[in-house]
Amino acid sequence: MMPRLPIDQAETMIRAAGARVTRARIEMLAALLAAEHALTHHEVEKRVNRAHAIDRVTVYRVLEWLTANELAHKIAGSDRVWRFGATNKEHARQHAHFECNRCGAMICLDEPDTKPHIRLPSGFHAQEVDLLTKGLCAKCAPARRKDRRRRSVPGWT
Repeated sequence: MMPRLPIDQAETMIRAAGARVTRARIEMLAALLAAEHALTHHEVEKRVNRAHAIDRVTVYRVLEWLTANELAHKIAGSDRVWRFGATNKEHARQHAHFECNRCGAMICLDEPDTKPHIRLPSGFHAQEVDLLTKGLCAKCAPARRKDRRRRSVPGWT
């Protein structure tokens, strides 16, 4: 079976949610589905405005709508900027993420083999667990190796 285009997949997901299908919802969900990593509001706005003029307020509202309807999820980055990723059947509602310390890319990780067990004080009940792993992504890791080689040369600081 051929992979479906993100635009078709987005429309199908919105219809399956029993919601009204709008161009803005389709375009933004398609942008999230096509992205290699979670996108900031600004990145989504840039991608959808290449083809269609969608105002900033609509972008905010649609991203919140997608999140509320579990078609997308949002993740807070180290820079305290929300990033949005499309939700699919492969990811449970709660899952881990990886954030690159150099470029800021954030991706969803596959489900861990075991769920983290956190002991809470008596009377406390967890509702969400947010697991974020930080490091260097595949694109930034080679650059770091080059930086190390340069630093090891006498006279380089």
